[in-house]
Amino acid sequence: MTRDWTALLAMIPGYDPERGAAGFRFDPDLAGRACDFIEGQLRLIEGKHAGQRFDLLDWQRAFIGCLFGWVDEAGARRYREALLYIPRKNGKSPLCAAILDYVLLCDGEAGAQCYCAAVDRDQAGIVFRHARGMIERNRWLKSKVTIYETNRSIRFGDSFARVISADAASKHGYNSHLVIVDELHAQPSRELVDVLITSTSTRRQPLVLFLTTADYDRPSICNERHEYACKVRDGLVDDPRFLPMIYEAERDDDWQDEAVWRKSNPSLGVTKTVEYMRRECERAKNEPSYQATFRRLELNQQTDVATVWLPMDKWDACGESVPDADLEQLPCWGGLDLSSTGDLTALAFAWPLGDGRVAVRAWHWIPAEGAREREKTDRVPYKVWGDAGLVEATPGNVIDYAHVRAKVNEIAKRFQVKAIGADPWNATQIIIELKEQDGLTVEPFRQGWQSMSPACKELERLVLSGKLCHGGSAILRWQVGHAIVKSDPAGNIKLDKTIPRNRIDGLVAVTIAVKMAADGQAANKRGVYEGRELRFI
Repeated sequence: MTRDWTALLAMIPGYDPERGAAGFRFDPDLAGRACDFIEGQLRLIEGKHAGQRFDLLDWQRAFIGCLFGWVDEAGARRYREALLYIPRKNGKSPLCAAILDYVLLCDGEAGAQCYCAAVDRDQAGIVFRHARGMIERNRWLKSKVTIYETNRSIRFGDSFARVISADAASKHGYNSHLVIVDELHAQPSRELVDVLITSTSTRRQPLVLFLTTADYDRPSICNERHEYACKVRDGLVDDPRFLPMIYEAERDDDWQDEAVWRKSNPSLGVTKTVEYMRRECERAKNEPSYQATFRRLELNQQTDVATVWLPMDKWDACGESVPDADLEQLPCWGGLDLSSTGDLTALAFAWPLGDGRVAVRAWHWIPAEGAREREKTDRVPYKVWGDAGLVEATPGNVIDYAHVRAKVNEIAKRFQVKAIGADPWNATQIIIELKEQDGLTVEPFRQGWQSMSPACKELERLVLSGKLCHGGSAILRWQVGHAIVKSDPAGNIKLDKTIPRNRIDGLVAVTIAVKMAADGQAANKRGVYEGRELRFI
């Protein structure tokens, strides 16, 4: 198949492979051979294109052509390392699976060891699953290999491809010909990457491929490789054996601009649709905590580790106060966030009002000892708030939980308390006392991703829809003003409590309370016959 390789190679964003190419040459036959194998022998295995031949997009041809067409004077591949830095759902896994099949079956390397690595075996298995599936859909290729499901490996003569775990300590004896590291941004350290790179040292033409979406703005092996790749791309570092394939939105690009979407997503319209991007962008506009996720995963736009959470104007619009007399007639659920030293300890209750609105109240405690110094470091008027009844100072340098317990019982006598959520860590004694001595229902509510993500999203929903009634609490408003959330790769969010001066304990307690209330309301709405068989009269 005739291809205009000059035009194709010019498509690599910001990178000119001719720069620094002394001692290397481009062989269009070798580039075409790799593309012809992929398009002629391999078929896609999932999604709407499952079963169809692998028709490479132009950007994919440019990547394949560069990797396999450029050789040195001895005919060995020029590129030893490549970074494919691209947003999710642009087809990077099938593409690199096709590269794996081609290297394993067509390189002619004696005893080639090819590895798929990631932060865990399941993630590493994604590329392998595509590679195996493509071979299985070609009867001729399948007859040439042996596939082992138990250890996720493919053997071709003396060569093999295999999925490996993230344990670096066990990888020192490898003699790698091809290494594919998927989702580099998820690697907790550089240890595994360094071990795998050094394992290629004795091979004639090894290849290490890094695949990843953007990481947060933080020190990481992903950001190190990205920064290095950008310097190679821009001519600031002379490394003719490193191929940078970077698709990203710059920090100052407008993430709502469809032109920016196309710049960072070369497969837009094929593997992911414009309609999908519009829908996700609209969600990012309406959910502040999702904005960073959209920008990072869908546009490769690097964001901060944490993101400011609730818009202050939306919070201020929820300042309605509901009279105690109205709340006394309604069930409520609580949230308890305890501290041991300088942090605020907070208690909150949430009352569903029956019309979709939820009223919340919060109480705060702080150790009396060191309160004046804490005012200076936290830059907040604890004394003024104490005089206003917004925070209570307890004797000593740690919180006296007896005051907290007394307040919980006071509220329980006046209002219809159904249950209180509390993290068992650091709260064992008061939980036992509230349950066994005071007869209250206290349920474990851990502050990890699994519990806090749906809780944060429930509070966010109430605030953005104007359904929260917080009564205009000054201390809660202060906490909202600096409350930030962080997210994990799966899009879960939780409040970030790692910045000492940014006390958010009251907001955490409110978040737990509204989720407890939502769950309690859902349980109350279950049918009378749920959980036992239907009876007829």
